[in-house]
Amino acid sequence: MKANEIREKSDNQLQVLIKESKEQLKNLRFSLANRQLKNYSEIKKTRKNIARAKSILKEKKIISDNNEK
Repeated sequence: MKANEIREKSDNQLQVLIKESKEQLKNLRFSLANRQLKNYSEIKKTRKNIARAKSILKEKKIISDNNEK
């Protein structure tokens, strides 16, 4: 998922996206441990998506805090 697509989402949608991505990452790790995972790059992509979503959520929080002051 691209950063622009993530920025368009609301805070609640970002929270849900992070939660779902963490669940997906857990499932990918279990698949890796069971030697069922075929595409190992999915783990890296999922981790990066989580990081992007968290960064954008933090960015939005900082901007809203600055606007309140």
